[in-house]
Amino acid sequence: MERETLSTRIVRSISLAIGITAVTAFSLVSLQGCKDKATRLAEERIDEGRELSQKYCKSCHQYPSPALLDKTTWQKGVLPAMARQLGLQNEMGMLYADRSSLLSVDDYNKIVEFYKIEAPDTLALPKPNSVKDWAMFAVEQPAKVDKNGSPAMTTLIKFNPLNKRLYSADMANNLLSWDNKLKSELVATMPSAVTAANFYKNAAGENVFMLTCIGILPPNDELKGLMQELVLNGKSSKPRQVFDSLPRPVQTATGDFNKDGLADYVTCGFGNTKGGLFAVMQQPDGSFKKQVIRAVPGAIQVEVGDFNNDGWPDIMCLFAQADEGIWVFLNNKKGGFETRNLLRFPPVYGSNSFQLADINNDGKKDIIYTCGDNNDYSSVLKPYHGLYIFINQDDLSFKQTYFYHINGASKAMAADFDGDGDLDIATIAFFADFKYHPTEGFILMEQTAPGKFKPHELPLNKYGRWIAMEVADVDGDGDQDVVLGNFSVFGDKLINQKGYKPDWDMREPIILLRNKSK
Repeated sequence: MERETLSTRIVRSISLAIGITAVTAFSLVSLQGCKDKATRLAEERIDEGRELSQKYCKSCHQYPSPALLDKTTWQKGVLPAMARQLGLQNEMGMLYADRSSLLSVDDYNKIVEFYKIEAPDTLALPKPNSVKDWAMFAVEQPAKVDKNGSPAMTTLIKFNPLNKRLYSADMANNLLSWDNKLKSELVATMPSAVTAANFYKNAAGENVFMLTCIGILPPNDELKGLMQELVLNGKSSKPRQVFDSLPRPVQTATGDFNKDGLADYVTCGFGNTKGGLFAVMQQPDGSFKKQVIRAVPGAIQVEVGDFNNDGWPDIMCLFAQADEGIWVFLNNKKGGFETRNLLRFPPVYGSNSFQLADINNDGKKDIIYTCGDNNDYSSVLKPYHGLYIFINQDDLSFKQTYFYHINGASKAMAADFDGDGDLDIATIAFFADFKYHPTEGFILMEQTAPGKFKPHELPLNKYGRWIAMEVADVDGDGDQDVVLGNFSVFGDKLINQKGYKPDWDMREPIILLRNKSK
């Protein structure tokens, strides 16, 4: 066989190299094409997930942006709860759809993938700019507390302006009266824990309490709530049942809604998955009839006033379950109400209180709002928890002008604590950052200039965990004091921070912050 010349071998080698390069190039192009196709498909699923989230989330409440929570909380907490609400079934960790499901498992997974991509790894929390001092207050504790008794389980703090006494209630169904030296006595044992009290005098001049009893305290849909009337006439008096079968009522307000001269009530049936806002209308024979105003759960706080200046009492209510926000119910003068939404918040905010107060001294009531409930599916510290102020713009329109971050904020009450002519704000936080920032459990927001506040963190974290607050001139010296109610009955079961054990007083039911400004 004739041997290949050197030139032939070179040509053959070059041809082989060109062939290999061509094949390699083709393979790379093919692989890149597959990769691009996979990327496009992934991006399409993310886009579909975004659209599906808009469709299904906005059908029940304000749209929750992925930025509101970290990836882990979305994946392990909130989205699985959403899957249940949309009818997906879970069998041994495997999801499946049935006839009651509103979407397929694949569509649900697209939503999960969208939130996983868009959500941050962690949430950045604002740094506090508060001072740690006692402001104008001094702490006073109850005269006698059994340090070996049951844990504190206060459910109500309320000052009665008619007899100038302070009242508290607890989870053991006790209604207690306190004098200005913080000495208590039992007034009555109620059917269940009292969560609201309204005071008035009857035709005989007797001091009468309208008491709201929650029924069962933990979340439930049982119709065990009651409204009870208690007359204080110097003798022991048993509560008289006014109305029953309410879904976990938490607060009640008074108003003559039909202008018949009889006192009516509006009560917040928070419930759990069911509930509503109800008018309890007094009939000529003294009985009461329930009227549904809004049949959704989460009604937590209510105010009565003439909000459209037509001479008839209207209702404003904060709803704090799923579809969070503030609604006004305008009296139609025909026995009903017209509904209008004023403010709406994402369902992860944890709305829990609002108050109407003229914070900028322009003669119009503004909205002071807190969010910070943190014991559901997203129990992480959140940068949007805290105190908000919405200024009245007329025509039932409100504009946010202020926010101060407070982890787990749970209530705010405005008063002129320092006597300088403008309103300050006292706040409590039931889900404060107990591990690293426990003094945010009570903060006094001192208004130093119109719309400007100086936060004072009072070192009260060793005295208790505050679930209730009342502002009143308890000692009758002309300035506003603050009373705080301690709720420690569940110990560390309501603590969301790993490795933290409660170190506050577990027994003391209330403390008084006596105002020393005068």
